[in-house]
Amino acid sequence: MVQLATICYIDNGREFLMLHRNKKPNDVHAGKWIGVGGKLERGETPQECAAREILEETGLKAKPVLKGVITFPEFTPDLDWYTYVFKVTEFEGELIDCNEGTLEWVPYDQVLSKPTWEGDHTFVEWLLEDKPFFSAKFVYDGDKLLDTQVDFYE
Repeated sequence: MVQLATICYIDNGREFLMLHRNKKPNDVHAGKWIGVGGKLERGETPQECAAREILEETGLKAKPVLKGVITFPEFTPDLDWYTYVFKVTEFEGELIDCNEGTLEWVPYDQVLSKPTWEGDHTFVEWLLEDKPFFSAKFVYDGDKLLDTQVDFYE
């Protein structure tokens, strides 16, 4: 089976808005710092999903820009996750309380010192370096990253 999802890194020019996943029981991301996002709903484009998830989780109205796609084979039992990665530099509004965790603006140089998925270090660097559009595969066994493959498109 396949699950389609988005992850969005909201960038204010010096920090990313990060979500510390500390509120949901039985959360595969529990304790980790990640971008905001979620599962695509039926009939929704990835960009529509990203904008909806950003609004629901942060209260911000945003213009997400697609930067790449990452495949996570068997990230959860019997489920491959195909995740659309977005970066947001245009947004407006006031932050709200998120029911999935704590939102915090994290300076670029501190993002990778937070507890994240190991592979996040790789693609967050790509976002910071403004790499071209990418298609990647990150293979995990539990929390351990086993393999990474990527193609960049000019």
